[in-house]
Amino acid sequence: MKSLFFFIFCSLFFSSIYSQNYSPSKVNKKAINFYNLALDKAQNGDFPEALQLLDNSLQADPKYVDAWLSKAGISGELKDYSNAVIFYEKAFALDTEYTKDYKLPYAIDLAGLGKFDKALEATKSFLADPDLNDRSKRAGEYRQKSFQFAVDYDQTHSTKNYVFAPHNLGDSVNSRDLEYYPSLTIDGKTIVFTRRVRNYNEDFFVSHRTDTGWTKAVGMDGDINTNYNEGAQDISQDGQWLVFTGCNFPEGAGGCDIYFSTRTKKGWGKAQNLGPAINTEFWESSPCLSPDKRELYFSSNRPGGYGGKDIYVSKRLPNGGWSDPENLGPTVNTAGDESCPFVHADNQTMYFTSNGHPGYGGDDLFMMRKQPDGTWGKVENLGYPINTIENEGSLVIAADGKTAYYASDRSDTRGGLDIYSFEIREDIRPNRTLWVQGKVFDKKTSDGLPSSVELIDLSSNSLLSKVQTDEEGNYLITLPVGKDYAFNVNRKGYLFYSQNFPLSQKIADSTYTIDIPLQPIDVNASIILKNIFFDVNKYDLKPESRAELDEVFKLLTDNPNVRISISGHTDDVGKAADNLTLSKNRANAVVAYLISKGIKADRLQANGFGATKPIADNKTEEGKAANRRTELTVISK
Repeated sequence: MKSLFFFIFCSLFFSSIYSQNYSPSKVNKKAINFYNLALDKAQNGDFPEALQLLDNSLQADPKYVDAWLSKAGISGELKDYSNAVIFYEKAFALDTEYTKDYKLPYAIDLAGLGKFDKALEATKSFLADPDLNDRSKRAGEYRQKSFQFAVDYDQTHSTKNYVFAPHNLGDSVNSRDLEYYPSLTIDGKTIVFTRRVRNYNEDFFVSHRTDTGWTKAVGMDGDINTNYNEGAQDISQDGQWLVFTGCNFPEGAGGCDIYFSTRTKKGWGKAQNLGPAINTEFWESSPCLSPDKRELYFSSNRPGGYGGKDIYVSKRLPNGGWSDPENLGPTVNTAGDESCPFVHADNQTMYFTSNGHPGYGGDDLFMMRKQPDGTWGKVENLGYPINTIENEGSLVIAADGKTAYYASDRSDTRGGLDIYSFEIREDIRPNRTLWVQGKVFDKKTSDGLPSSVELIDLSSNSLLSKVQTDEEGNYLITLPVGKDYAFNVNRKGYLFYSQNFPLSQKIADSTYTIDIPLQPIDVNASIILKNIFFDVNKYDLKPESRAELDEVFKLLTDNPNVRISISGHTDDVGKAADNLTLSKNRANAVVAYLISKGIKADRLQANGFGATKPIADNKTEEGKAANRRTELTVISK
């Protein structure tokens, strides 16, 4: 837009075009003097003074078309699209022939107001001129394509009732410096962002949300901020890791590399370059961790991609390192630039910026959802007014699935870019996501146990998340609503822990804190298999049971000398003899599955106890549900 603006200014002043209604040579001399002064001010960036001088020029000659066009150009540069459109239309009314070349900037300002249908009409009128040079024609065709996309999008999406009302996070977060690139912990109580201090050094700042609002932002503690530029960061969901972009660091492989820091008891540790597996002599930036910290997404312009900057993913290895990055492929990456990936806490939805996918012009925000096979699905533009004719930046969305945060320089900014929040349109929201947190410990000694924690989608038997606890056994794992999950905790030498979260039919309204006592594999140690499912009065294993059954299979495979007993239990509804038979048949079904997987029959026992060993009161539905269970007990090791 800026180059077009100055082109307008210069071409207007030196124009030799005449029409039957308007001639620059006949303009009032006083008006021309004010106009020349305005031109000097505008070229030096003093737009308010330039506008005042143009007003003086128009007072001297209200029919000075060049002055009206220049007021429109400056207003468009200042994103004052309403006045820009008014000023262009005043110029058009004075002389349609002289002003015909300015239908394109007029169309751009109409689009800035969201009037894409009128913008499209004006662009078509501009392109109808047979005397356009090739450069103007290409510019017009690009805008026509963008505005046609906008019109079509509005016709196919429910956007009319959506209210886009960004809210400035206020003086506690924002300042006269630039603030941008927000990231959040899963509880929404900590926001980390980049601040360009005194318009020179980029550092990380942090603010915490309380009942009364956000606390005064301060520089992140520890050794994370340096005299170099740190930015484009992502804090892990549990608030313990930070990945970010460091530019021009002495040890860097290229101009910008990706770095990693962990939170310690003394604050954030010294940043570590992620090394040659991730960083190259080219440009790597805008890293993002998946919620389980098993995948690292980032943007790079390294050779071998599909365009300028592509999005890549690297997977965390068992030794703590990172795999060679994989390009996300042509569904995501284009001949243009893709950047700023953000994976929501649901681990199923990604947002990113692109100037290569169809959009409104420049960098737009897009989203895509993960498919059952783990690949990323169709890319979709977030639409107006989230996307505009300007370049959009990074976007993050809180765990509630509706509150988005981004940086913008709106009219109520404290200084340049500020951090804002807004409610995202319903059809482009991720899944609302809860979380489970707690500590894994040894049941006998109460010592914390480093362990692996898994979340499995029971409908597809697919692993959604897998996290490793810290050295003290503390964990946090995300829990998107809308599905039923198996939740398992594993550590070698211990019986696994099993939990079930049925969230497909009910909306949970709270998070979960579960401290998990793991039992060493000793004789008589037992666990309830909470993800073994049967229909009422049936003993055929439901497909959703496979994940849990495979955990039992793994337990027996990893411990080849262990023998177990599977016992079935029922509530007290019905005849006692029928319940005994049903419970024994259900235990037999589990044993048969394990034998079919290759476990020897002499390592397995099946027992049915009917309603004879209740663990809860059968007078309540909750108690009956608890009594209907399948248990695993170690009988030898």
